[in-house]
Amino acid sequence: MAFYTDDELADLGLGRFGENVLISRKSSLYNPGDISLGSNVRIDDFCVLSAGEGGIEIGDYVHIAVYSSLIGTGRIRICDFCNISSRVSIYSSNDDYSGRSMTNPMVPARFKSVQVDDVFFGKHVIVGSGSVILPGVTLEEGVAIGALSLVKASCAAFGIYAGGRQVGERSRDLLDLEARLLSGQGAPENGEA
Repeated sequence: MAFYTDDELADLGLGRFGENVLISRKSSLYNPGDISLGSNVRIDDFCVLSAGEGGIEIGDYVHIAVYSSLIGTGRIRICDFCNISSRVSIYSSNDDYSGRSMTNPMVPARFKSVQVDDVFFGKHVIVGSGSVILPGVTLEEGVAIGALSLVKASCAAFGIYAGGRQVGERSRDLLDLEARLLSGQGAPENGEA
C-alpha cells in the first residue's frame, strides 16, 4: 500500500491532520477542508471520505479498512481508538425511499426529501466488515458491531451488537490498556493484569 507523504497530505488541503497519518493514494477524499484527522490514523485503499456541511472528524489511533465509506451532509465524528473494518458504510444523510419524493444527487433538492443527521462513534468502537451505519446513530464508548449489521438505532456503551440487537457485553479491560499506551508503559506480559 502506498501512502501520501506529509507534504502531500498538506497539499490535499485537509482541515487538519496530526502525526503518523497514513492515507492510501488509492483512497478518495471529497471536500478535504472539512476533514480533520488526529494522529496515528490509517485509511486504506479504496476508501471514500466525502465530507458534507457537517464535516468529518477522526480522532487518534483510528483505522479505516479497505473499501469503507464515510458519506453525507451531517457531521461524522469518530473518536480515538476506533476500528472500522473493510466495506463498512457510514451515512450522515439518506434519501427517502417511500416514493413520496425523488432520489439521487442529480435531482434538484426541491424534489427530494433527504434525512440528514449526525453520526457519532465514542472511543474504542469497532465495526465489523460489511456493516452499514445510518444517519442519527450514536455508538457509545466501547461498542462492538458484528459483521454485516445494519445499524439504524443508537447502541449503549460496551454493548456487543449483531443484526441490530445487543447480544453481549464487551470487556472494559481495553481502558486499562489505553492508559498504559498513553502513559508510555508497555503492554502487559502474558498472565499479567
